[in-house]
Amino acid sequence: MKIGLIGLGKMGSNMVLRLLKGKHKVVVYDRSTAPIKSLVKKGAIAAMSVSDLLSKLPEQKIVWLMIPAGEPTIQAVKELSNKLSIGDIVIDGGNSYYKNSVLMAKELSQKGIHFIDAGTSGGIWGLEKGYCLMIGAEIQVFKTCEPLFKTLAPKDGYLHVGPNGAGHFVKMIHNGIEYGMLQAYAEGFEIMHASDYKMDFAKISHLWNQGSVIRSWILELAQDAFGKNPKLSGIAAYVDDSGEGRWTVAEAIERNVSAPVISLSLFERLRSREKECFSAKVIAALRNEFGGHAIKKEV
Repeated sequence: MKIGLIGLGKMGSNMVLRLLKGKHKVVVYDRSTAPIKSLVKKGAIAAMSVSDLLSKLPEQKIVWLMIPAGEPTIQAVKELSNKLSIGDIVIDGGNSYYKNSVLMAKELSQKGIHFIDAGTSGGIWGLEKGYCLMIGAEIQVFKTCEPLFKTLAPKDGYLHVGPNGAGHFVKMIHNGIEYGMLQAYAEGFEIMHASDYKMDFAKISHLWNQGSVIRSWILELAQDAFGKNPKLSGIAAYVDDSGEGRWTVAEAIERNVSAPVISLSLFERLRSREKECFSAKVIAALRNEFGGHAIKKEV
């Protein structure tokens, strides 16, 4: 197949390479020319603008977006809606909020343009291992683009999960679960770090992946991280969040679903950004007031 791909960050560029390896033709565009030049050397077709990209696609145009969620994606879809024709397809592979995906699909459908929300997981390892794709779309549109999904995903690594919005909804929940998993692993390693034992966390990570009930790819990555930097020296205790955790918690509240683990893992990320934790000061002061517990002075 021949498609256009807009957004050539690490993930987008690797997806282009995997598609090229699968014998697809890919027209690429990014605001930065460096990744375009790099991918052209690997067989991609360069485009210097969105209009240039569209001019190099066949009659039924398929454009895959791998750009930041939110306003950048919304604006890109609006621009495409004014330049595409009836029957063309827009695929959003970013982490858009699923309700925005539903709205974008409706707006495009009014012009006869199809929309696919493709929740994409795999990160920088996707080129080698493949991408897990959670796809929301009309079933016939999904089938039209299925050769692309087969190339990008590992065996059994893609699924049509429902109509528009469903793909990004499932990806949102996927990332919410990820928050909880990362927090649980982090807390476990911190308890061991605080113990009196001198432990090799890289070896323990490897051990836990040998038949343990908590084995996972995340532990493989932990083994790599601790192998390179056993004490995680130079890494600030600051954890960002990209939005999906917040959306998952908000969805749980809206649906009256209890999700304490995911919620607390999100709040722990927010806490990591505090230069000093005032709430901890409040607790320390109150413990001193009611129990006479000692207060540690600031250095």
